[in-house]
Amino acid sequence: MKFLSVRDLKTKSSQVWAELPEQKEMIVTSNGRPIALLSSIDENNLEQTLTAFRRARATHALSSIQYDSIQKGTDKISMDEINAEIGATRSKRKK
Repeated sequence: MKFLSVRDLKTKSSQVWAELPEQKEMIVTSNGRPIALLSSIDENNLEQTLTAFRRARATHALSSIQYDSIQKGTDKISMDEINAEIGATRSKRKK
């Protein structure tokens, strides 16, 4: 996978767009850190690509939430504790 800086993206954009279909993906970096993913698509696979990307992002978000829950120990609370927390939050909203 090819990495390119924001500067390269600005100064060599025509070269980047020409290479992208062959590369399939490129990582854009800023100060050496990845900040964006460029992915090759066309009108035939646009919807499928967007759906796959959104699913992957949702799966990642869920994994992060589960990891945080394990780190905080909240993965072991009972349904009664969950319902009590929901009830307390709803009571605060009504006020």
